[in-house]
Amino acid sequence: MPEVLFPLDSTKSFTEQQITGHNRWHPDIPPVAEVRPGQSFRVHCREWFDGAIHNDDSADDVRHAPLEIVHALSGPFAVRGAEPGDLLVVDILDVGPIPQEDSGPLAGQGWGYTGIFARDNGGGFLTDQFPDAYKAIWDFTGQRATSRHVPGVSFTGMIHPGLMGTAPSAKLLATWNAREGALRATDPDRVPPLSLPPLPDGAILGSLRGGDFDRVAAEAARTAPPRENGGNQDIKNMTKGTRVFYPVYVPGANLSVGDLHFSQGDGEITFCGAIEMGGFVDLRVDVIKGGMATYGVSENAIFLPGNVAPQYSEWLAFSGISVTTDGEQRYLDSQLAFQRACLHAIDYLTTFGYRPEQAYLILGAAPIEGRFSGVVDIPNSCATVYLPTAMFDFDVRPSAAGPARIDPGRGAPKAAR
Repeated sequence: MPEVLFPLDSTKSFTEQQITGHNRWHPDIPPVAEVRPGQSFRVHCREWFDGAIHNDDSADDVRHAPLEIVHALSGPFAVRGAEPGDLLVVDILDVGPIPQEDSGPLAGQGWGYTGIFARDNGGGFLTDQFPDAYKAIWDFTGQRATSRHVPGVSFTGMIHPGLMGTAPSAKLLATWNAREGALRATDPDRVPPLSLPPLPDGAILGSLRGGDFDRVAAEAARTAPPRENGGNQDIKNMTKGTRVFYPVYVPGANLSVGDLHFSQGDGEITFCGAIEMGGFVDLRVDVIKGGMATYGVSENAIFLPGNVAPQYSEWLAFSGISVTTDGEQRYLDSQLAFQRACLHAIDYLTTFGYRPEQAYLILGAAPIEGRFSGVVDIPNSCATVYLPTAMFDFDVRPSAAGPARIDPGRGAPKAAR
């Protein structure tokens, strides 16, 4: 096993650990350790809400989830010799739930969760149709996931870190804050908001204290969106065996990682759409000197996906076009087309007995595939969503006999408004 450079004690909160990580992006957050090119190391990661979500049959914890504390990131790790303009090479050697613990109160100890967030606490991709909070608990058996809240479904997880990235430079951070602030100003009262401003409340900034902490907390960017440094990209294919090439913006690169997922569908469409968990990730790093200019990578990571995806051979696919649910034509709106494809899949699954929120949770958690299929034929983009048929315990294909009827069980818990 590689040396553990960021250990976590499951009995303690994120801020009570031997080494404190962070939940904001800023170039002045000090690294917790230095690693050399070619070195392999293990990192423990807390679930993104640091234990705020529980293994029970209530969604009140999702309804009141404290967004100001996310994400609980391990790091930063400085890479010896890395300089702005280089490419940081990161190999994901292994990734999994909390090691040596197959049961317990934390997500990753034999279980994980998927949440549909309430509109006024983050919302989701389909928040207009699903404005309330729901939750599904998933149990792990090896690499398979099942849920008492979504019966009739089991699938192999594509375990991956939802969030990994390098620190921004001061100039890049200022660019983020300026452009996201300008976006918010176009509709400052929108719920959910158009972007998240810096927020000192709930900020965790590693070893920073005093005046430095106050200054950085007032400037630091929230970790919710993906940006030029990688960040919260939520790419389900970034599994074991993946090699990622990150732009380097500060000396040492300052790599951080977290937000581990047992499984996820393309898009993570419920916002907390993956099966969230704590766990570990084994990494190896290297540096390509001057790689950003050499390969034209001025922003945003590129990667070679891992080769451990489950082998599904049969799919049921749904398409959508860029027309709203009330009939308004939009011009080549691929995101709207994908929303409509997802809604069509949800409607279809309800004919078998699933409640709409159960079908939505399936699309967020299971390894579905989402694709932009046609983006040039005006005025309608076409997007598609593919469901592996083998993940269902019954035949989901259309037939002359009509849909089988399943028992939806207790259903997914819904939070009180």
